[in-house]
Amino acid sequence: MKTHRIAIFQCHPDPSEERLCDALGERYARAARGARHEVRVIRTADLDFDCIRTQQEFEESALPPSLAESQEVIRWCDHLVIIFPLWLGDLPGHTKCFWEQIMRPGFALGKQEEGFPQRLLKGKSARLITTMGMPALAYRLAFGAFGVRAFDRSVLRLSGISPVRHSFAGQVHGENRDLGALFSKIDRLARRAG
Repeated sequence: MKTHRIAIFQCHPDPSEERLCDALGERYARAARGARHEVRVIRTADLDFDCIRTQQEFEESALPPSLAESQEVIRWCDHLVIIFPLWLGDLPGHTKCFWEQIMRPGFALGKQEEGFPQRLLKGKSARLITTMGMPALAYRLAFGAFGVRAFDRSVLRLSGISPVRHSFAGQVHGENRDLGALFSKIDRLARRAG
């Protein structure tokens, strides 16, 4: 089996390590290392950065020093695993701010060629793992998974990351949640770096 360099981005904005997203990231890392993949983990809640507020800031300001390692890890990896909760049908604001800071011109996108920017992150794949309180099927069917699909297409695929696969973990709150099945799925995904 081919081994991969996997970057896990645990993107729950709450710095408490008692979040399901942390447990999923730890489980994925352990299973991937057990399958002999190289793994690096970034917890975005531990990083200090501000939101970008202007186009000029996005295009010209320096990357916050706390995010330099995140860009280096993305350059290093061939597979990204991005774990986040669904908030109001989308990524949390803190998570969006993180990816806006990271995916700047010159890192994710290059100069325009025939109307489209160069995709500087070609050759990498990604897995999005999204936790939510509602049933995952409802998010897919009733809401079209719009927020997650927008991040997939407008950020990851636009920069050249492909394929991007999705795993939705619904109804993660309360007594009815089946964490055993969820952790087993994470183990399977991690072993094959999918």
